[in-house]
Amino acid sequence: MRITVRYGLLGFALVAATLPVSAAGSGQFKDLLNKARQSTSSSSQLGSGLPNSDIASGLKEALAKGTTNAINSLGRNDGFWKNAKVRIPLPGKLEQAGNLARKMGQGARVDAFELSLNRAAEKAVPQVADIFGDAIRKMTLSDAHSILTGGDHAATDFFRRVAGDALTARIHPIVANATASVGVTEKYKEFTAGSGGGIGGALGSLGSLGGGHKSGSGGSPIDLDNYVTGKTIDGLFTMIGEEEQSIRHNPAARSTDLLKKVFGG
Repeated sequence: MRITVRYGLLGFALVAATLPVSAAGSGQFKDLLNKARQSTSSSSQLGSGLPNSDIASGLKEALAKGTTNAINSLGRNDGFWKNAKVRIPLPGKLEQAGNLARKMGQGARVDAFELSLNRAAEKAVPQVADIFGDAIRKMTLSDAHSILTGGDHAATDFFRRVAGDALTARIHPIVANATASVGVTEKYKEFTAGSGGGIGGALGSLGSLGGGHKSGSGGSPIDLDNYVTGKTIDGLFTMIGEEEQSIRHNPAARSTDLLKKVFGG
């Protein structure tokens, strides 16, 4: 960690040395150099003096804490539905049609359909903890250093890179089962059939529910399982990102001695 800081300051000094003196006064140069030292110093304090094994263990603990809190927050009744940051809206043009349907007195049907999408996500989330656990176990010492010195969402980016497609592949069938269990197809049919003549025709032209549920219209199918899967993953990463940022910046969020050692405080 100290090597990184040393070369960072050296690089800054070499670049500064190539600038003409007239470009800035000596006082301005000193101020700029002091700011560079302060920014690199604050980064170097993370995990300073700790063995690599402790740093890796601390980060794994932070990742486990963040994912657990995110899953507990979202994987319960109203976890998505009453969280404005992750609530799943109707997809694409269906949202436009839903707004029109509300104006025609069909708001209850729209709400029931939208709620069913969020309920499917809430049912799927608790079943993905082991996926994140596998990603955490795959973390290397190199990953740990990159996360420690990275931005506020470096750990979240790590999850996207390591879990990525595998997470999508695992969540999709879970979501498919969940959408069936909460009656998404029925709510979709009620929404499209009960929106009134003009709205019903417009919705029919937009396509049908994917995953084997297709109507006779010639439009492109709307695959709600794919849509809910994507939104579920986005919601998880949103909440994990918030947890990570909290651990980095809020001493009160560092609830164990190891987290305090690695992140300070």
